[in-house]
Amino acid sequence: MPISVGVDIGGTFTDMIFLDEESGSLKTIKVSSTPADQSLGLLSGLEKSAFPMDEIGVIVHGTTVATNAILERKGANCALITTKGFRDVLEMRRRDRPNTWGLRGTFQPIIPREHRYEVNERTQADGTLLKELDPAEVEGLVRQILASPDKIEAVAVCFIHSYANPHNEQIAREVLEKLWPNQNIVLSSEVMPELREFERTSTTSVNAYVQPIISRYLNHLEEMLREKGFKHDVLLIQSNGGLMSLNVASRFAVNTVLSGPAAGVIAASYTAQQAGFPNVITADMGGTSLDSSLVVGGQPTLTGDTKIDFGVPVRTPMIEILTIGAGGGSIAWLDTAGYLQIGPQSAGADPGPICYGKGGQRPTVTDANVVLGRINPRRSISGDRLNVEAAGQAIEEQIGQPLGLGRYEAADAIIKVANLKMANSIRLISIERGHDPREFALVPFGGAGPLHAGALMREVGIGSTLVPYYPGITSAIGCLMADARHDFTRTLNKRLDDLDMTAVRAMLDGYVAEGHALLEKEAIKVGQIEALFEADMSYEGQVHAIRTTLPPDLSPTRIQAQFEAAYKREYGRALDNIPVRLVTLRAAIIGLRPRLDLRRFVSGAATSLEAARHEVRQVYFEGRSYDTPVYNRTLLPLGVEFNGPAIIEQADSTTVVEPDMQVRVDDFGNIIVKISE
Repeated sequence: MPISVGVDIGGTFTDMIFLDEESGSLKTIKVSSTPADQSLGLLSGLEKSAFPMDEIGVIVHGTTVATNAILERKGANCALITTKGFRDVLEMRRRDRPNTWGLRGTFQPIIPREHRYEVNERTQADGTLLKELDPAEVEGLVRQILASPDKIEAVAVCFIHSYANPHNEQIAREVLEKLWPNQNIVLSSEVMPELREFERTSTTSVNAYVQPIISRYLNHLEEMLREKGFKHDVLLIQSNGGLMSLNVASRFAVNTVLSGPAAGVIAASYTAQQAGFPNVITADMGGTSLDSSLVVGGQPTLTGDTKIDFGVPVRTPMIEILTIGAGGGSIAWLDTAGYLQIGPQSAGADPGPICYGKGGQRPTVTDANVVLGRINPRRSISGDRLNVEAAGQAIEEQIGQPLGLGRYEAADAIIKVANLKMANSIRLISIERGHDPREFALVPFGGAGPLHAGALMREVGIGSTLVPYYPGITSAIGCLMADARHDFTRTLNKRLDDLDMTAVRAMLDGYVAEGHALLEKEAIKVGQIEALFEADMSYEGQVHAIRTTLPPDLSPTRIQAQFEAAYKREYGRALDNIPVRLVTLRAAIIGLRPRLDLRRFVSGAATSLEAARHEVRQVYFEGRSYDTPVYNRTLLPLGVEFNGPAIIEQADSTTVVEPDMQVRVDDFGNIIVKISE
């Protein structure tokens, strides 16, 4: 079927792109999200598109269902079966605390203590079995769990050193499969076969915690789509930026934790690389949050360990994304000391900002942008006329009067505080990691990203900004760009000199075969299939491991040289005469999908800059009002250059160009912004 659909469900809007693979034409849809049931917003967008279901061939979906379940503590009731003596690993954590500099703070593990059970079993770190698990003991525990009045939906099994030998966990699975009433059985040796008992227990528990939620959501979505006449594939974006089928997503639900934001990074990276910017900082600002990430040499930065919330680390391969509560719907408020704060509370999709007229009572970042004239109240991305007066009055009364500021000064203060908060998060993923922002381009997207791009570029010291042609639906476009991908890991934890390289090669070949089989089973249309082999390595005695690309021949000498080069890049020098240890072996099997030609997205432009201008509006910048030309984004001629101030409007977003900035439209329709010299 010719139509491919990319779907990104955010906290405020659900963005969709419909691409006709034959003609190259596309259609974009933006509808309000439905937090209570995200599938309703998706179906609303499908109906609004007016495409017949029998013309849609594939739907690729980024979701925040798992993330929201963890953050809001609305996952399933779970049980954990673990080795005797390790019942409290989830609460002991890494001896950290919610408030680093405070003496107070509470933490509730996602699996409470009364639902964590111990069994007599033991495996050594080298895989030697000391005590085999007694099936009868497991059977008794399972019957006890099933009798719990809390109605346990999922069970996680995490035994110490099962990454080295999963024998006892497999015994537990055999017993569970006979007694457990559903498929929600999670083994740590399958989800995360790596050392570090806390991270492994946490990741396994998170998978069990969200698996029933994800399964119900996906089954419900698939059922509703079938009722509407859709008969083809629904694919999900993984946190590592790859695709997977619904069946795989239901089994490895933890891999969907950063599903939606990952798609945006994929699209931003590809867009910037085609435009000649291999190093970029992405800034995805929607209605609820700002998600920022670093792309170096055209490759998104991957991490193996992400903390979703305090005390809830997830150790699976994923694109490294830093999320803060600073979106268009983030609420402005005064703390007890009278200081202006932004977020993390958000007005979300319901009731939304005050200017939407849906019952919102507290001023938001979007309200401030409307009052300052940066958002056109007659052409908002919500599709409705915005109430500028109501937003201005709330800002004046709730923020301005307590601070002794007028309406416009208070709105400007809200924007400045939001920008400073976002700039600090960008510094964390760039400067703190040793990268010079002057060597990067900022790629802002999401409905609100281009509104703040100029201020962020100046505040952080970034060299330039690239605004994609469709910034408001960049994450949805990323769904159609993503490759199919499956990651495999195995802890070896041996000195490089002691490794049997023949056995290592056999492991990697096994992962390649398993990855090919998964891709074939998922029936995802791919071209070439690639394999990426890496390892987490360290010097003997060190805890911190360095991700190292493995050479094709697996020569110990070349592996050590690769590690030392990576170590030197990270820490400035290599160490002499210290043995090197290969901690964890990693393989990624990637099915490459056809690349989109971004030029096909660019619609017919006007013949001149003047023809693209449709009005002049008063816009507030840095304490004064400017007569600011407003341009229609789709009419800007390719190659045109002009100076700020300017407002560039389109259906899915608005770009703000500040007075001291220069604009150029490149051959792909991207807006390139730089600060005037």
